[in-house]
Amino acid sequence: MRHLIIALVVLAGAFAQDSRVVAISHRGEHLHHPENTMAAYRAAVEAGADFIETDVRTTSDGKLVIMHDGTVDRCTNGHGDVASMTFEEIRKLDAGIKFGEEFKNTQVPTFDEVLAYARGKIGVYIDSKRISAEDLVAAVARHEMEDHVVVYGGMQLQRGIQKLNPRIRLMPEASNVDVVTRIVEELRPKVIAFDARDFKDEILSIAVKANAGVYVDRLGPADNPEMWDDAVRRGASGIQSDKPAELVQFLRSKGWHK
Repeated sequence: MRHLIIALVVLAGAFAQDSRVVAISHRGEHLHHPENTMAAYRAAVEAGADFIETDVRTTSDGKLVIMHDGTVDRCTNGHGDVASMTFEEIRKLDAGIKFGEEFKNTQVPTFDEVLAYARGKIGVYIDSKRISAEDLVAAVARHEMEDHVVVYGGMQLQRGIQKLNPRIRLMPEASNVDVVTRIVEELRPKVIAFDARDFKDEILSIAVKANAGVYVDRLGPADNPEMWDDAVRRGASGIQSDKPAELVQFLRSKGWHK
């Protein structure tokens, strides 16, 4: 109980220092638009989100494209693994037709297209599904987005990015007390990611003591005002949601968003 009280005091102090919470649009605004497409990202900007979350993979010929799954089957009219398909093959696919006729002929976007669109409009939460540190850093630099991205991914990738360009904000997953302690000691990240499994006070307290931002997923059953409120009051400085417009409206009603 004593440890829990200490953690809550630390979190309360952190919240008092900076009450602004960023809204992260999961796969763009994908409840009304095909996920991870330019239409979904444009809608996220219109909703007032601070970040779009985007899933980056590498084609067989080394091009960076946006696709959550390892295959193109669920979200396009094609079949196959992204890693075994060429860019030309993926570019011919329709990423909107399964969502509705109005989105017919929507292309799978490239990472460069997303970064070019986002520049000056919105931050990019990079979920690194399959991408090298070298390719990621080079793409971000091409669009001068170093100060406007956060990178989610495994430790090997995070180490590589930090070595190549320490200016880019890393965002490793908290996981548990031992992992987050090791992350803080080795990487000293400016942001740490949390989901429903590791959003626990004893883990949160370590992130807050390290002056790291806390970006938490509130998806599925947790994607509602009650759970958004709980997340912020427990120390979240960013919330990832499938409902960006509703989240932004809620945060503004509390004075937690511009």
